[in-house]
Amino acid sequence: MEPGLQPRRQGVNVVRHAFAILLQGNLLEKLPLSNLKEIIINMTNNRKSPIEITNEDFKKVGYQLIDAISHFIDTIHERPVTTGESPKQIQSVLGNASLPQHGTSVSELFSRTSDLLFNHSLLNGHPKFLGYITSSPTPIGALADLLAAAVNPNVGANILSPIATAIEKQTVRWLAEFIGVSPTCGGIFVSGGNMANFTAFLAARTAKAPKNLKEDGLRNDHGEMVFYCSKATHTWIEKAAVLFGHGTKAIRWIPTDADNKMNIDILSQTINDDVKIGKMPFLVIGNAGDISTGVVDNLSAIAAICKAKDLWFHIDGAYGIPAAVIPEYKDLFDGIREADSIALDPHKWLYAPLEAGCILVKNPQHLIDTYSSHPVYYNFGNQDDELTVNYLEYGFQNSRGFRALKVWMALQQVGRDGYIEMIGEDISLSQLLFEEAKKHPELEEITQNLSITTLRYIPLGFTQIENNNKTYLNTLNQKLLNELQQGGEVFLSNAFVADKYCLRCCIVNFRTSSKDILEIVDIIVRAGRKVHKMLQSE
Repeated sequence: MEPGLQPRRQGVNVVRHAFAILLQGNLLEKLPLSNLKEIIINMTNNRKSPIEITNEDFKKVGYQLIDAISHFIDTIHERPVTTGESPKQIQSVLGNASLPQHGTSVSELFSRTSDLLFNHSLLNGHPKFLGYITSSPTPIGALADLLAAAVNPNVGANILSPIATAIEKQTVRWLAEFIGVSPTCGGIFVSGGNMANFTAFLAARTAKAPKNLKEDGLRNDHGEMVFYCSKATHTWIEKAAVLFGHGTKAIRWIPTDADNKMNIDILSQTINDDVKIGKMPFLVIGNAGDISTGVVDNLSAIAAICKAKDLWFHIDGAYGIPAAVIPEYKDLFDGIREADSIALDPHKWLYAPLEAGCILVKNPQHLIDTYSSHPVYYNFGNQDDELTVNYLEYGFQNSRGFRALKVWMALQQVGRDGYIEMIGEDISLSQLLFEEAKKHPELEEITQNLSITTLRYIPLGFTQIENNNKTYLNTLNQKLLNELQQGGEVFLSNAFVADKYCLRCCIVNFRTSSKDILEIVDIIVRAGRKVHKMLQSE
């Protein structure tokens, strides 16, 4: 059929139907021509789209979905943390059907999809999920995401998202106040830690590089640009080095001291050595809760070095920086007010549903200098209004979803005191796990910082004198972790600490209780005995 013919035929049929109605009522000869034209236009303008849902159906399906989600949340502790299904098994459940030719009822779709997600997912909202650093998501965050999607603002330009822009700006200010830095900081919501750190990395480079960087790109006329971080830094820094044209040889990996903190003396000496050989240092990264053990670097000492040498001081606080809200941990984070930028992830220790990362920058003009552009097809000015913020000038994205809403609402639901209580409880539970491991004859406690505890299983009567025994314990604990991750009773991750393969337990979960911690100890020991017996029989 000729393209566009079917829609035209449909329009003709609508007009014919309209005339038939008028003829049946003997209305044609009684109506003025202008009225007749208006009636026909109104009748033909009622477009019916196949993706629309009627008001009644939307409410009906919405109520059913909310009931299903409510039941899921209420019973999540009774479910396995994960089913442990293989990709092949998951594919079998999903099926291999081709793209459907015709539509399916919305009610049927939500019923089937709810079943798929509730019964075939890793449940990071489960009280025994302590793996990696994905938090148990707030119920208010789930509702906020629904609300945000319904309005669907594009938070790239103020004119496209007036109230959403204002809410994001306020949320950024609240996060700055929350961790104890100046509320005059600017910032932007991003997808997570990688993007927050990337955003800061490029702002640092623009601020410290020769002024011709944008036109001429990376050149070594002024010396190769190099940057510094501890060996405990997250892999985002390697991605940044590669993706932004520096290469991994530009990274200066600074050793850690006995406490797993960046060695300040070696940092200072390495910077001096680079300057002597013509390199151009521009950035130092401090960890506020490293990925493996939760250690916080000596941030005030790093800040002093950066100030003395005119380097950008960035803090990767994606996980740990929210603990700065707790009064007794304030000294641990001394130095954060001196940072030029701080990355933090509300979808980690502020319990927001994915995705919600944020970058704070002491002087937000550095973001604009890095990311702003003004093509002729943008009409996003309003420069006369000093309150106007166009977030497309603050980061990588032009089109941006409303990530800030779920954080903004949760901050108001519980307030500062509520987060102090929850974060403090997570830390206390981590300390409890460490103490329980210390007491147990088949567990070895390794580290405990913030809400991360590392430990490992050691069979009764096992000696660690010979190197092969050390290797065996690493193999045992690696296989034990695999067993636990597949078993569905608890979900942990791993860390290497002093060449020891450890079970890593990170508690950023407002559902976890002391009862869960005691049960997790028993689960680890029971599974450890099973894996040890299996290895001994091989």
